[in-house]
Amino acid sequence: QVQLVESGGGLVQAGGSLRLSCAASGRTSNMYHLGWFRQAPGKEREFVAYITWTGGSTTYADSVKGRFTITRDNAKNTVYLQMNSLKPEDTAVYYCTANYAYWGQGTQVTVSS
Repeated sequence: QVQLVESGGGLVQAGGSLRLSCAASGRTSNMYHLGWFRQAPGKEREFVAYITWTGGSTTYADSVKGRFTITRDNAKNTVYLQMNSLKPEDTAVYYCTANYAYWGQGTQVTVSS
C-alpha cells in the first residue's frame, strides 16, 4: 500500500502560480510513476502530468504544457506540480496518483478571473 497526501492548493488570480506537493508513504519501493489528475465540477477526471520515479521522464497534457512542471524528490518521497500562468479553466480538485492505483484525497485549486 502507498499513501498519498496532497497539499498546496488554494485561491489564486489568473496569471498567478501555485505549487502542489504530494507526499508518499508506505511501500514506496513499488512506485513507478507519480502523476497528477484533476477534476472540475461536472466534468470527468482528466490527466495533467506524470513523472517516472526512477528515470524522471515526464509527460504532460496539451492543456498544461509549457505552464506546469512536474518534479520529484526521491529522498523525500514527494512529487511536486509547479503551476504557472494559471487560467480560470485550471480550477479543479487536483489528485496525486502512484501507478494509477493509489490516489490521494485531492486538493482544491481555484483560479479567479
